Amino acid sequence: MPIDDIMMDCEMQMEKAIEHVQHELKGIRTGRASPALVEHLQVDYFGSPTALKSIAAIQVPEATQLLIKPFSPGDIKAIEKAISDSKIGLTPHSDGRSIRLTLPPLSQERRLQLVGQCKGFTEHAKISIRNARRDANKLVESEEKGKLMNEDDAEKAKEKIQELTKTYEGKIDSLIEAKQKEVMTV
Repeated sequence: MPIDDIMMDCEMQMEKAIEHVQHELKGIRTGRASPALVEHLQVDYFGSPTALKSIAAIQVPEATQLLIKPFSPGDIKAIEKAISDSKIGLTPHSDGRSIRLTLPPLSQERRLQLVGQCKGFTEHAKISIRNARRDANKLVESEEKGKLMNEDDAEKAKEKIQELTKTYEGKIDSLIEAKQKEVMTV
């Protein structure tokens, strides 16, 4: 396998790790309401788990409130149950046609818990990036052993892979810093 293909494959895996951590960080609550807090919740929709965003419109009428309007009014009970069963810590209030979620202000203790949760997500992403680096380095070593690549090219490839790893870990660090700042802002 050529060096370029190994690098492209490694970079694609690292990019997936970045995308995953961005998706996870969207679901972390800050001081403001965001549809990302609930859109991923799985609702029992006719016996199969379905994402809330697929069966309801999610709006933000105020900075601390979410409004969920199911496309079918019969789904309100299932949506309420999914919200109650989730670990987002919000109580649904229904008027028969829609559900309101009011976000209480975050305490300092809860903010610190959320920052810890963010760090956990980013650590998993860094592990994924390091695994991609390991896999790419193994491919380079196997190419070198198979005499498809000389020793100098193998060393250069490993250096490029390490640079790529540092770049993507830096991206993750900047993501976590931004999210920490957002969570800790009162």
